[in-house]
Amino acid sequence: MARPFKLPDLGEGIHEGEVLNVLVSAGDYVKEDDPILEIETDKAAAEIPSPFTGKVEEIKVKVGDTVQVGDVLMTFSEAEEKEEAPKEKEAPEKKEKPSEEEKEKGKEEKAPEKKEEPETKEAEESKKEEGEKRKKQPEEKPEREEGPVPASPATRRLARELQVDLREVSPGGPGGRVTSDDVRSFAEKGKAEKPEKEAPPKKEEKKAEARPIKEKGPELPDFSKWGKVKRVPIRSIRRATARQMALSWSQIPHVHNQDMVDMQKLEEFRAKHKGEIEAKGGKLTITVFALKAAAGALKQFPRFNSSLDVGSGELVIKHYCHIGVAVSTEEGLLVPVIRDVDRKSMVELSIELKDLVVRTRERKVSLEEMQGATFTITNVGPVGGGYFAPVINFPEVAILGLGSIRMTPVARETAQGRYEVVVRPMMPMVLAIDHRVLDGADALQFTKVLMDSLEDPEELLMNMP
Repeated sequence: MARPFKLPDLGEGIHEGEVLNVLVSAGDYVKEDDPILEIETDKAAAEIPSPFTGKVEEIKVKVGDTVQVGDVLMTFSEAEEKEEAPKEKEAPEKKEKPSEEEKEKGKEEKAPEKKEEPETKEAEESKKEEGEKRKKQPEEKPEREEGPVPASPATRRLARELQVDLREVSPGGPGGRVTSDDVRSFAEKGKAEKPEKEAPPKKEEKKAEARPIKEKGPELPDFSKWGKVKRVPIRSIRRATARQMALSWSQIPHVHNQDMVDMQKLEEFRAKHKGEIEAKGGKLTITVFALKAAAGALKQFPRFNSSLDVGSGELVIKHYCHIGVAVSTEEGLLVPVIRDVDRKSMVELSIELKDLVVRTRERKVSLEEMQGATFTITNVGPVGGGYFAPVINFPEVAILGLGSIRMTPVARETAQGRYEVVVRPMMPMVLAIDHRVLDGADALQFTKVLMDSLEDPEELLMNMP
């Protein structure tokens, strides 16, 4: 009987993926954890490892197919296991074929053979009882063969390097997923502490609750009546973005607050330290300063660092600061996450952000690096954007949008109490909030803290760890 392999649950909010590459062929022999498929899921490409050691019997998907969690991707043959058993049976049959000399000796020994018959029957009965007991034992251990432990390829690679069995690690990620931090902490503590076997039931409960969001719109007219048309399937990143934005806009009542930030001092500071940061392997961009400013504001206003649980009527306030940064790629917009922003200096952030952006555009960022954000920053300045209305990344409650810095005439008060018009580098800033959790007054206070930090780099230096 063939063993089917279904697309496993790959993490929070992911229900489908597009097959990018099939790495094996029918008839190939693979080992457990060998990569067999490349699938582009919600904003990330990931290798899917084999759950079995054996021969690939049939591949049920091809490049370009969209598969759902639970769909059968391929089947593995059990032929090799069954072929070994007959060989063992054939060997004793050949040995039991008696020669002519043995037949003659057998006639003389018929009497003692008959005496041993009762003992043989008793032995057969005892063997049957032992066999029934053995049959019952394997029935208690099928849980080990449910499939691979939910973990990203990077986590599996780390587990192999640290010689850690993923089945022994308590999952700490969403949906019962084992993360790299789980593997590292397990390796540090040692294998003496074994995890409790309560995680699998929780994983099944979350899996049952998760449902893909599918917005049903009205039927479109036949556009071909008015001219030539071409239909292009929406796939991978654009498909995931469409689903996420529809979810965010339908669930979150948005309110936007906007202002202009005087970037004179910050631009002078940036020009002064730009070369020093580049020598260390980083890049001192406006987004680096925005990350540090946002981390300070989130500490002062923790409700901006939360999520609303509508089902329980509770506000989930997070005591960690993981900020997502929107990155434009050829395939669409991706939002990798920089973790513990509040604990890192601007030098560290400049190096990490540069590396993360490069890997994101090369599609080398892992799925795990795109999850867990508490707040998001999107900067359209590099492409010349000004004011815009960003959409909050559900289930977050706020997002910060930055525009391009432009020399703008502004009125400034002089020492004599008069006003004069001066030209300053001004940057538009837009803050979107979830009006179920936050009010306009909250947005104004949060924006003021951001502006004070960005307009005076010394404010950012005071917030350094």
